Amino acid sequence: MSVNLNKTASKGHEQMLISQEQQAKINEVRSLIGPLSDKASVYCSDASISRYLSSRNWNVKKAAQMLKLSLKWREEYKPEEIRWEDVADEANTGKMYRSNYNDKLGRTVLVIRPRYQLNTKTTQGQVKFFVYCMENAILNLPPHQEEIVWLIDFKGFSLSNISLKLTRETAHVLQQYYPGRLGLAVMYNAPMLFQPFFTMVKPLLETTIHNKLKFGYSGDRDTKKMMQDLFDMDKLEAAFGGKYETVFDVNKYAERMKEEDMKTLSFWTPSNTLSSVPAQNITSLDSIKLNADSDSSNKEKIECSLVTN
Repeated sequence: MSVNLNKTASKGHEQMLISQEQQAKINEVRSLIGPLSDKASVYCSDASISRYLSSRNWNVKKAAQMLKLSLKWREEYKPEEIRWEDVADEANTGKMYRSNYNDKLGRTVLVIRPRYQLNTKTTQGQVKFFVYCMENAILNLPPHQEEIVWLIDFKGFSLSNISLKLTRETAHVLQQYYPGRLGLAVMYNAPMLFQPFFTMVKPLLETTIHNKLKFGYSGDRDTKKMMQDLFDMDKLEAAFGGKYETVFDVNKYAERMKEEDMKTLSFWTPSNTLSSVPAQNITSLDSIKLNADSDSSNKEKIECSLVTN
């Protein structure tokens, strides 16, 4: 079934003209989830509901159940209320941070360095930090974009840097509570010793997530072309083949995140209405199709040949 989607500018944000069939399914989901709190209403824009529908092949009942579980989790976990002070101990090594550049599609970028991952020992704290980073990356998406990119730097990696329990928890949170948010994850210079662990965790990943993972290597021609297609090389960090030499400064990043926390607080205040919701919820539906291949849109594809498992 083909679906034609057109865009029109409205009130400074891109509003989507979706098919009657799509809108009918979105409305069905709304009727199934029932009355919503102020924050839940902000979260449940048409674009947000469409991501849940897309992740469940546009099955209304399955999407509604998934969304209900997400809303329950958000009500209990309160991800929008996590602040820098709550995760500063996790963040101080630079194991995950939002870069100061986006890719050429406008997607925000999270840089991840596994060698610093286990600087703390509690899975609960590590997952909270992951959620904080995801929420911040999503809030900083431009109006036309709903996906983020992970750049994973495997320099200095050893098996002592990873935890199956943490990987399982992270995969669960990503897949169940942030459907359609990961656009691409570049696994850069993953060593051979990572392969057995990756083989072990693949069953934890939904096909749509697994297909977003790409292995790339410095010195590899196809990897270089992919990164050039994706990024402004003058802004891309040297660790990923770019020209920008940088060292993570936790003090500067802390100040930046404290300012971001104020933006988060403003966004989630009850005074926000669906007509004023920025990039977190008014996002592009260009790639939505009413079939199981919706996550393989032309928008996401970068023509390259990479070594994958």
